Amino acid sequence: MRQRAESGKKLQQETINQCGRLCKCERIMVAFKGVWTQPFWKAVSAEFLAMLIFVLLSLGSTINWGGAEKPLPVDMVLISLCFGLSIATMVQCFGHISGGHINPAVTVAMVCTRKISLAKSVFYILAQCLGAIVGAGILYLVTPPSVVGGLGVTAVHRDLSAGHGLLVELIITFQLVFTIFASCDSKRSDVTGSVALAIGFSVAIGHLFAINYTGASMNPARSFGPAVIMGRWENQWVYWVGPIIGAVLAGALYEYVYCPDVELKRRFKDVFGKATQPSKGKYIEVDDNRSHVETDDLILKPGIVHVIDIDRGEDKKGRDPSSEVLSSV
Repeated sequence: MRQRAESGKKLQQETINQCGRLCKCERIMVAFKGVWTQPFWKAVSAEFLAMLIFVLLSLGSTINWGGAEKPLPVDMVLISLCFGLSIATMVQCFGHISGGHINPAVTVAMVCTRKISLAKSVFYILAQCLGAIVGAGILYLVTPPSVVGGLGVTAVHRDLSAGHGLLVELIITFQLVFTIFASCDSKRSDVTGSVALAIGFSVAIGHLFAINYTGASMNPARSFGPAVIMGRWENQWVYWVGPIIGAVLAGALYEYVYCPDVELKRRFKDVFGKATQPSKGKYIEVDDNRSHVETDDLILKPGIVHVIDIDRGEDKKGRDPSSEVLSSV
């Protein structure tokens, strides 16, 4: 009897564990719904290809063809225009496929402002970093060893601290991401020019200002790619922390302070309104002298106050639990 009882307990425990694993798998599948679709992988591959081309073309402008012995003067205008026009071209080509982020900092800002889901952002950032590595690798292969130099690896100026470099990257990324949000705002009716060109000009301005300070990254993947190929990791964290903080600040300020969404404002008003206003439910008092009071909905027993909140009941009936798991991918 004891053996049967023990075997029964083991079987029950195994069944519970298996059910737990199935529930976890189901939650993961629901959280990543939309990931297993063709449009999703088209968007991810577009981010990879756009970053590859952008890094290959833009870093090519940093190659000093004079070599180490007779280096040519750095042409800041050439580099700035090449970076700006490259990103503008990629946004124009891939914007309708993936949104044209081509920048992990932009992707993080989009997540923080609920433009894309967390699941999508993870794959986007992985694709962007991989594209940057491949693009830098191709440039390294096709460039003569005598003129490769640093392959466009970003570095903080020797007279500046890492903190100063972080602040510079934060500022120039802030202006870039603010430009992106302002140019791509669907609520605006006054934007008649090219969105891609506006973003490209913003990148060019950032380079003209900050090349001598930090190399003007504004893009963690752009700094990550050549760093992997050349094995140079000095102050690499600056080019992740600075741009991401600047991007999140810009996106949050634009989306929640300067030009908040009307629907978002309505939701906040409803939430805080319900929290501060008294309940709209019906309060029915029952006379203790009566044995019971019969209504259309229920029987009220003596000595009890019943609260019926019709609004909340309707809300619960109309809610779809699956829609609360994750925003659309």
